[in-house]
Amino acid sequence: MTTDTVSYGQYCPISRALDVLGDRWSLLILRDLLVGSTRFNDLARGLPGLSRSLLTKRLRQFERAGLVHRTGGRYLLTDSGRELEPILFGLGEWGARWTFGEPDPHELDADLLVWWMHTRLDTSSFPGARHVLNLLFHDDPRRYWIVVEHGTPSVCSADPGFPVDVTIRAEVAALYQVWLGRITLAHAQRTGRVEFAGPPALTRRMSEVLRLSPVASMAGPTVRSA
Repeated sequence: MTTDTVSYGQYCPISRALDVLGDRWSLLILRDLLVGSTRFNDLARGLPGLSRSLLTKRLRQFERAGLVHRTGGRYLLTDSGRELEPILFGLGEWGARWTFGEPDPHELDADLLVWWMHTRLDTSSFPGARHVLNLLFHDDPRRYWIVVEHGTPSVCSADPGFPVDVTIRAEVAALYQVWLGRITLAHAQRTGRVEFAGPPALTRRMSEVLRLSPVASMAGPTVRSA
């Protein structure tokens, strides 16, 4: 039990686990650690509703509980922390089955979606060492560029000045639903909700480039390709 958390005061393994994991934001921080975020700024960027001070507090709690250790500016999961993966993703499967309906407008954040997506790109089939995707949303005026340099992706909110390989045009909700596996990319393209513009040799590879969220397999598409 962490020193600044009130214990449930029950000699029960579920109670003890909740003493460590039951605080607000704890499970979402662990979600992002489990899918590969290790640096403080990356964790903060992926959790925009969480203050940096509270993120610091939660990470310190995890360190004291033996879930993570900090080394070289990175937060790495221990064996104890990694063993939470089937538990946390099992919770995701339950949520996908029983609570995951249509998105509410306040849940849709283009900035967050692009940040999530950029870590899951595989542009290795594109020629050259630098690859640039430009994202344009029909219902959000912000523009984004994802630049992949020698396999390392970054997100830009201003034009980086490089030639664009593929432009993605979409509704925010549609791209969210594709990313989370709720609708197939083929269906979104067929209905005009997601479009790719660029050389055909590149646009036809986008179904391989845009690897879906790690939780996409939990939801399963509500609309499948014909």
